[in-house]
Amino acid sequence: MAQKYAKDQPQGFSNRIERVAIVGAGGHMGSHIADQLLKTGKHVVTAITRPNSTNQFDENVKVSQVDYSGDDDTALVGALRGQQVLIITMSVTAPRDTTIKLVRAAAKAGVAYVLPNWFGHDPANDKLCDESMLKQSRDSITAEISGLGGISYLLLACNFWYEFSLGGGPNRYGFDFKERTLVLFDDGNVVINTSTWPQCGRAIAHLLSLKELPDDEADKSPTVSQFRNNSIYISSFQLSQRDMFESVKRVTGTTDADWIITHESAEERWKENEVAVKQGNWSAFTKMLYSRMFIPGSDIGYKSELHNSVLGLPVENLDESTATGIRMGESGEVAYSH
Repeated sequence: MAQKYAKDQPQGFSNRIERVAIVGAGGHMGSHIADQLLKTGKHVVTAITRPNSTNQFDENVKVSQVDYSGDDDTALVGALRGQQVLIITMSVTAPRDTTIKLVRAAAKAGVAYVLPNWFGHDPANDKLCDESMLKQSRDSITAEISGLGGISYLLLACNFWYEFSLGGGPNRYGFDFKERTLVLFDDGNVVINTSTWPQCGRAIAHLLSLKELPDDEADKSPTVSQFRNNSIYISSFQLSQRDMFESVKRVTGTTDADWIITHESAEERWKENEVAVKQGNWSAFTKMLYSRMFIPGSDIGYKSELHNSVLGLPVENLDESTATGIRMGESGEVAYSH
């Protein structure tokens, strides 16, 4: 798609994103996105919810109740008309065709950009996506959006959510805070990118606060359009399990002696659980997904430089984020996946 410039747009064109709709604004990720968008003071945020939803929203969030489970998208298209961006954040247990229905309705309504339900792996890392069983999902949604015309996708590459994964049990980052156990994958020194929920929310809010288009050919400032049909790369921390453990010990005032530490091969965990998932045991999916990311020497780095500075993202305090993860793990806020 040829580069567009603000100078060539019709009279009355506003070179900024003002109207954003969110499906899943009451969830963990969606609520952080909505909160950060409101904090900018630059966006009107609309939560698209089902009629029977009991979610409570900030008083500044507009709410549009729509039953989008059926085949008739008339009401959904009407709710999306006038929106510039649609953000979809839903549980992995949502029906697989829901995102496609939402995207098609957005295209009919004239929405310019959609952030589909992709908040994690680097979409450009084909091998990693394939071996994490995410490639089919990536390909189906990006192909659908590309084929509709007039609407573009934006994907957030943030890798695993830090506090969620830290508090999510031994099948995620290896920690069990109730039992005070830690499973180290191999030697625990593989470094990965990981991002907090607030940082993901800030990244999207800051992205959508950029100018939509360059003013003219000489304008090299960052814009939303430069990310069209591409990915935004962010990271809160670049950490190994041992780095996480050092933070955990600082926060909890513990030492190695207070923990039961075991070691497992990340590659063997991945292979074993990959077979289980392919045989229909989807309860093994989480263990498979995380194990793949910690295989020593594997291709897990981002295919791009980080966009943290472009988006003006702050440097976060690791121990504060760790404390949040520990609280979530101890309270059971994150359901363990067994």
